[in-house]
Amino acid sequence: MSELEPVRLLSVAPSPAFWVAIVAYAVAATLLLLVLAGHTKLRGAAVALVGVAFVAHGVDIGWRGTQHVHPAQSVRESIGLLAFILTGGYLIASARYRLTIGGVVVMPVSLMMLLAARLTPAGTAPEDLSSLGRIHISLATIGVGVFALASALSAIYLVEERALKKKKFDAVAFKDNGAPLEALDRLSNRLIWVGFPIFTVALVLGAIWVSKLGESLDRLEYPLAGVTWLAYAGLLLARQVYGWRGRRAARLTLMGFVAALLVLVIYLVRRMAG
Repeated sequence: MSELEPVRLLSVAPSPAFWVAIVAYAVAATLLLLVLAGHTKLRGAAVALVGVAFVAHGVDIGWRGTQHVHPAQSVRESIGLLAFILTGGYLIASARYRLTIGGVVVMPVSLMMLLAARLTPAGTAPEDLSSLGRIHISLATIGVGVFALASALSAIYLVEERALKKKKFDAVAFKDNGAPLEALDRLSNRLIWVGFPIFTVALVLGAIWVSKLGESLDRLEYPLAGVTWLAYAGLLLARQVYGWRGRRAARLTLMGFVAALLVLVIYLVRRMAG
């Protein structure tokens, strides 16, 4: 393979399924907003479009695989996978609870992440990306994806809890019969229990990978990844030992995710800069 081949592979044009996903994400977000505004009959169409976006997104990832572009080939590609995981998680959660307000948040986020993953400059491909590196990126993406969904639920919790505290039952949080606070807290906790061991393994493999490459650990993304791990480790410990629930747990969940998001942004900017 020539020296330019990895860069060419990272620059594969989006598939037709990508454009279907983009339109479906945008229309689904619009319909979900209308549902919150009182047009509840549109809920079925909105959820169906989320499903269309999810399937089209998956087809786009699969098509890129046929073009030898692995979803863990770069941070740019992994952001597209992260959006796919986030949408899938929302679909699973919304099958049990009415999370319209969550969809209003998740759909635009997934849309922007997919656009960033496909339409931003490819930059240069990491020539030293080994199987270990691919596994690290894959697991880190899955872990952060689970944390993202837990954070979305935590954000919904804080909105609903604030509205309940102020007795604003006509607030957007209570329209469309949203999920109970206890259910949101419980589901967020379960998601963190799923994502934490995956993210932990990703960090360990990442440290081994960096060590093998002989790179310095003084880059900003490394301590930020550590902050993410400490935030979620501390949260799980506080829940088990001190009985943390509700607002405090939701806030710490969001803090951990912000650190994880900063790691992704730093990696993406560095790759785009070449």
